[in-house]
Amino acid sequence: MRNSLFCLLLISLISCGTPEEPDQQGNQSSLSIDYEKMTLDNGLEVVFHQDHSDPVVAVALTFHVGSAREKPGKTGFAHLFEHLFFLESENLGRGGLDKMSSRIGGSGANGSTSRDRTNYFQTVPKDALEKMIWAEADKVGYFINTVTDEVLNKEKQVVKNEKRQGADNQPYGHTNYVVTKNLYPEGHPYSWEVIGTLEDLQNSTLEDVKEFHGKYYGPNNATLVIAGDFELEEAKELVRKYFEEIPKGQPVESMDPQPVVLEETKKLYYEDNFARLPMLQMVWPTVEMYHQDAYALEILSEILSQGKSSPFNKVLVEEDQVTSNVNTFANSSELAGEFRLMVRAYPGTDLDSVYQSVNKAFERFETEGFTEQDLSRIKAGIETNYYNGLSSVLGKAFQLAQYNIFADDPGYVNEDINKTLQVTKEDVQRVYDTYIHDKNFVATSFVPKGSPELALTGSDEAEVIEEKIVAEGAGEAFEQPGESEYTRTFSSFDRTVEPAYGESPDIRVPEIWRGELENGLKIYGIDNKELPLVQFNIYFKGGLMLEDPGKTGVSNLLAEMLMNGTKEKTPEELEESIDALGAQIRMRSGSEGMTLSVNTLARNFPAVMDLVEEILLEPRWDTTEFRLSRQEIISDIEQAKSNPNAVAGKVFRKVVYGDHILSMDVSGTVESVQEITMDDLKEYYKRYLVPNVAAMHVVGSINDEGVMNELNKLETDWQVREVEFPEARPMKIPENSTVYFYDIPGAKQSVLNFGYLAMPETHPDYWPATIMNYKLGGGGFASRLMQELREGKGYTYGIGSGFSGSDIPGPFSIGSGVRTNVTFESADLIRQILADYADSYSEKDLEDTKSYFIKSNARAFETAGAKLNMLEKLSRYGWSAEYVTEREEIVKSMTTAQISELARTYADPEHMIYIIAGDAETQLDRLKDLGFGEPVLIRDLESIPLEPEM
Repeated sequence: MRNSLFCLLLISLISCGTPEEPDQQGNQSSLSIDYEKMTLDNGLEVVFHQDHSDPVVAVALTFHVGSAREKPGKTGFAHLFEHLFFLESENLGRGGLDKMSSRIGGSGANGSTSRDRTNYFQTVPKDALEKMIWAEADKVGYFINTVTDEVLNKEKQVVKNEKRQGADNQPYGHTNYVVTKNLYPEGHPYSWEVIGTLEDLQNSTLEDVKEFHGKYYGPNNATLVIAGDFELEEAKELVRKYFEEIPKGQPVESMDPQPVVLEETKKLYYEDNFARLPMLQMVWPTVEMYHQDAYALEILSEILSQGKSSPFNKVLVEEDQVTSNVNTFANSSELAGEFRLMVRAYPGTDLDSVYQSVNKAFERFETEGFTEQDLSRIKAGIETNYYNGLSSVLGKAFQLAQYNIFADDPGYVNEDINKTLQVTKEDVQRVYDTYIHDKNFVATSFVPKGSPELALTGSDEAEVIEEKIVAEGAGEAFEQPGESEYTRTFSSFDRTVEPAYGESPDIRVPEIWRGELENGLKIYGIDNKELPLVQFNIYFKGGLMLEDPGKTGVSNLLAEMLMNGTKEKTPEELEESIDALGAQIRMRSGSEGMTLSVNTLARNFPAVMDLVEEILLEPRWDTTEFRLSRQEIISDIEQAKSNPNAVAGKVFRKVVYGDHILSMDVSGTVESVQEITMDDLKEYYKRYLVPNVAAMHVVGSINDEGVMNELNKLETDWQVREVEFPEARPMKIPENSTVYFYDIPGAKQSVLNFGYLAMPETHPDYWPATIMNYKLGGGGFASRLMQELREGKGYTYGIGSGFSGSDIPGPFSIGSGVRTNVTFESADLIRQILADYADSYSEKDLEDTKSYFIKSNARAFETAGAKLNMLEKLSRYGWSAEYVTEREEIVKSMTTAQISELARTYADPEHMIYIIAGDAETQLDRLKDLGFGEPVLIRDLESIPLEPEM
């Protein structure tokens, strides 16, 4: 993706027609969405879906080209084009799409690339529909002439930074490279990664990329989907206006499936610089998408490892105790498929013992099998996910594009979902015997550096090309692209003029209902009947804040334990009860609170609430689960110690919060978690999980009466207890800036976290300061930090800044991962941008900022998540729903003078903490040139100098 290495998984379940209640039998779905499809003379296929529930439109353009269309030695081109398309087109100009997205209040132009397709997408207010169609047409017909050698060389650096951030500088980041290289024969379209290799990327020429573009990016190889609040005939005319005269591209031949047969089992190992835990992955070749066996393989993956009753959980987690978690998943792409098993073992565990446990679990499955009840609960979960995939107009657009591209029919969704729901026990057993049992596979052992003895016996060392850290990398220097000179592409009308806005949308603030139980539990809700779903949460103020600083991690472990059974249900029985309803119930703890989150079909709300009441009022306190959960958390803490992003975040919190409890990690430390007892959990539960510090937030197809009628037990059996909260650390802007450097030897990137402890969200300056930050670092590609460090210098894949207060002060932070050998240059450039910001902020900056915040209100309440976020602000801060319009008035009244004053107060580079996690041997010395004195070198999290709490 443009902002993430990993591709979107767009193969969730939807169908085509009018929303209805689903078939209660679980083997047929009747929910559908209406759509209309048209094909232009140039081959462009356009799918329309009208949804008038919110004043927004999603536009998704998908090309049927991914890395599978590349050739060995010239890999990464499809992903490179994902980037290039955003930079410039003939009629929008350089950076025009990002500038327009900002002005119109869009969600931000984004894209993703897979083996088989590349897509571009954005959700915008409905009045910007013509602008988006104009912009997407410029991608298809008026783009390639703007790509020059300078543009290409600059974007190569951005993609290389993406690879460093997502793979080279991450634990187990090279796993997929090793698997694909060995699972697929040389020359197979899936034998290289989507992102390609650094060598291929660096060696690519302008002629190479233009040739690739000419083959695959014509309108006849694309699908455009428009979903949301629009008039159908008007949208059709706009599509014809902007797309019809674009000439058809070269014919693109379809590719037949190319399934793989392994002649032998392959075992490989790799010593991973960032891994603390050994990880075993086993991969079997399977079938392409829409093959009749792909559906049963998906269900097989769920049966083998999902849930406490699954054979892999029983054997590897409970009996042999070699890991805290096992994942199996089936992935089918256009040409072939894979079945993967992944086990991250406990520290120091020999992977031979893990392999023995894996075989034991397979034998358990073969002898004991599974029940019809198991199959039904898995299908129930699929049904809920089916609806979740339709919860936004963008989700609907993704699905329609997916099926049009790969099934040549958006309507195939009906057949697809029903094939999943019609899978039988015999189907599952058959695909296990056909593709897994006694079949060859690829096994990878990724072990901590210096511990090759932990790898599977008989493994060969994997070939992984490691980038060397040098002062100036080959090919990394480039000239900033100047104004492009090119021959303009013919058009029958003037496309350089941006279309006008359509009719302004009415901002629809949802109607909110409120309730309160006698014990103090407050309930806030929004009735939304669009889909037969209900999402809700119960938030408990406290979390880490209420823990003993000498024994942290209690609330986090308690959150795990509450989901491990109730007084009347074993852990297995509770999980099976949840799954049988197709529901999801999760409990997690954070720095300032604990949250129980639920996603369920509306018809199952009463039954789900019965389970929630059991979880909250009748914990099981299972000693076996306590021991397993504690070990799982300890393993996670160990692994995080070598993750550069996690380490930088921990150091930042420690320095910013000093010796306050919030400087600590909610997971605790290895030592503190080892000391936690069951009595500690019971005491925390008794004292702090009480209704008078909780609030319930409900969004979905249920009204206030339907909710309140199901809360009787929570009202009568849940007792009040007074809770005393510790004082929050007050906002503290440092008197002087200091640089702290955490050493991660061999890091391929440096992780930067700069900032200080700022104000709470309830502070009168918080929203004005957020407005100030939009052009600094909060506006994505519209921000100066992104434009300078990524677009201007190619130092990073992404950078952003923001305020994160709640009802207590939270940090202002700037975060990025930058190429190791430009650590100083990146930090210094950030310092310069901050120093210049107040004086250089212009009326045009303010105009764009106001336009974004006012226009984006059309998107403010589209999704259930957005509605829940609104309710949480009301309950936590005591605000009224009018805060939305009040904030809009603040935006309208802002002046450049106010912005400049806020920048001098809250974004002053001379008064910040600078945290850098990277390779000290090569990068530390130069950082004193920032002018903030000698950097403080940190080699472990326990040696960080803490400022006493005021």
